[in-house]
Amino acid sequence: MTSRDRPELVDEPLVITDLLVGGMTCAACVARVEKKLGRVEGVTATVNLATGRARVSHPAWVAVERLISVVESAGYSAELRPPPEEQHADAALGQQLAGARISDRSRLLITALLSLPVLLVSMVPSLQFTYWQWVCFNLAVPVVGWSAWSFHERALVGLRHATATMDTLVSLGVLASFVWSTYALCFGGAGQPGMRMPFSLVSEAGSASAHLYLEAAVSVPLFVLVGRHLEERAKRGAGSALRALAELGSRDVEVREGDQSRRIEVSALRVGQEFLIRPGEKVATDGVVIAGGSALDLSLVTGESVPVEVGPDSAVVGGAVNAGGLLVVRATAVGADTQLARITQLVSDAQAGKARIQRLADTAAGVFVPAIVTVACTVLGFWLGAGADTSAAVTAAVAVLVVACPCALGLAIPTAFLVASGRGAQLGVLLRGPEALERLRRIDTVVFDKTGTLTTGRMTLTDISVVAGEDADAILHLAGAVEYGSEHPIGRAVASAACQAAVGGQLPPVEDFRAVPGVGVHGRVDGHEVVIGRPRADALLPDSLQQAWDLARACARTAVAVERDGRPVGILTVGDTVRPSSYSAVRHLRKLGIESILVTGDGAAAAHAVAEQVGISEVHAEVTPEGKTAIVARLRDEGRRVAVIGDGVNDAAALACADLGIAMGGGTDVAIGAADITLVREDLQAVVAAVQLTRRTLGTIRVNLAWAFGYNVVTVPLAATGWLNPMFAAVAMSASSVLVVANSLRLRAYSPSGPGYRSASAFASTDKSGPTWSAAYSSTAASLEETR
Repeated sequence: MTSRDRPELVDEPLVITDLLVGGMTCAACVARVEKKLGRVEGVTATVNLATGRARVSHPAWVAVERLISVVESAGYSAELRPPPEEQHADAALGQQLAGARISDRSRLLITALLSLPVLLVSMVPSLQFTYWQWVCFNLAVPVVGWSAWSFHERALVGLRHATATMDTLVSLGVLASFVWSTYALCFGGAGQPGMRMPFSLVSEAGSASAHLYLEAAVSVPLFVLVGRHLEERAKRGAGSALRALAELGSRDVEVREGDQSRRIEVSALRVGQEFLIRPGEKVATDGVVIAGGSALDLSLVTGESVPVEVGPDSAVVGGAVNAGGLLVVRATAVGADTQLARITQLVSDAQAGKARIQRLADTAAGVFVPAIVTVACTVLGFWLGAGADTSAAVTAAVAVLVVACPCALGLAIPTAFLVASGRGAQLGVLLRGPEALERLRRIDTVVFDKTGTLTTGRMTLTDISVVAGEDADAILHLAGAVEYGSEHPIGRAVASAACQAAVGGQLPPVEDFRAVPGVGVHGRVDGHEVVIGRPRADALLPDSLQQAWDLARACARTAVAVERDGRPVGILTVGDTVRPSSYSAVRHLRKLGIESILVTGDGAAAAHAVAEQVGISEVHAEVTPEGKTAIVARLRDEGRRVAVIGDGVNDAAALACADLGIAMGGGTDVAIGAADITLVREDLQAVVAAVQLTRRTLGTIRVNLAWAFGYNVVTVPLAATGWLNPMFAAVAMSASSVLVVANSLRLRAYSPSGPGYRSASAFASTDKSGPTWSAAYSSTAASLEETR
């Protein structure tokens, strides 16, 4: 389509398309695919070698078929990537991948059977029988022509596009060794009966015509195939966390239809249908319990170490395991609309991004292969020009071609981030992209909001004071019964505490209930006239109740008086309680060298009371949203790297202004949309886990890059000077990529230190009630999906 064919649109929105690209073997392949796609007008692409995935941003008038054809024209296969939640259910795709792996294993096995005799006879002169060289030649022909065909084919494709890749180096090394060996056999005297050839780890200045390189011609394909087989297995392990999320859902479900029930595929389940969850079964999809009671094991979904009790009207999420009784659930979301599917998609989106350092590594790897070809040609010419034997010159040039490995450079960063993002999701931390990892590493100051961040954001009963001779549980019983009909947050907090304390959760009925705005509530319970609210001006509180009242006000909490039959009998203190994890999180951040600051719009008394409980010394109270942004800007002007943690609309501007924004998963959509990191679980210990995981990940990346660069810096000169046999060069080249991926896989076993986390094999745990985590999942997923 030319510019004349496409519609002229102003500020045309871009479409995001994910493609699965096959045939990429190194960073040079990544650069070629990105370059090809980037030549299409209006198209930008990010290609990830570790996942084999291309994320393409393009105008709507650029068809997906055209994008696929562009990738195929570059010499690679491409297909539209299915959504993560559908990948585990795609049987055809699974069979196709399994078939491909069987084919690769078969090729590898046949190559080993043909190559090992050649290697053994060539390396052990005592085993060299009459005409051994011709037997080895016949065994080498299928290895060079069939086993290594994929390398030759991709090298030719690269040649047609004037580019060179890792396959170019392998193909040139194999063909150079085989062609020279063929020449020596046919014209150089190496084919004579009784010919013997010594083996050496380094090049030897022997007879050029009597030396064969058949062991190099077969060992290079063999060891490269072994290395790539191990590399693919390791890369599949790197994405195991994401696949585990995608596969948490059930495959089938028992649907209730009247008095009958039948099992159907989960894909056939519709919103509004009722389904049964028996003990030991997974919850099929998101829903609301309409009958039954049980405990749900959420360790596979959110890392809850303690099963969460659910009953009628409780929200449940797909993937949780029923650890108790029978549940009847009404489906509220299915398929891609479930919280689990959305979270899986968000993790997948994060893995599609590229960090700045990764782009630099890809750029370096992109020019690496042409540079190595140039070095190999220079080495060959230098040795020949210096009067060395042709065999020694060929050996050195082939070793240079084979030992160089840009694969390690291309895999050093994406594999580490692939594992880290999946592990972060298990720990309740959603990263928007690799850039969040880079910025989080440099953070030295964290600005906390108070309500909904350091505190739960929900009113709860914190204390009960009664006059001498009264029973606290009895007073709470009466107050809860009256407040049960109230919609006020204080009333709901009192009623909730009373229900939890009551036997069977039942409260007595209330007669003559009345609510007076700004004053309180009245009602008759068990024959007693009960009034809850502010003390009457003409009613003096006993000294014990007055002290409780004054203490509540000093702690910036709300107190209400309980009167029974006109006499004050108790004070109920209600407040927004501090999260159990807040103190631990602030303390651990301090140990990590990160200072904590509290900035809130609440009053000074409440702010300082919370700050004292969690261990924060610097407090800014009664701050407007604009004031929060100004404080963050001032801190940045002072040279600090600032992260802001909040959950409300008033925090959105500060989240966007900071170096890094972190939103609570149960917060508002606006706050989540402005954040770089979202805590799915409402547990601030996840912030500590994120910092620790980031530092561990970047340490892993540094080791990977040091190995990738250091390996080539050391081995290429050794090969060029003749100190490395091509066969061992092939072993070293294959091992380098496997070692880089294996080092990244160590992040799967990472377990953050501190309370709230169980082990490397389990997700993190936290304390919260059933309905809140479902809301956190829903708002987190929906908001991030909209801002993708």
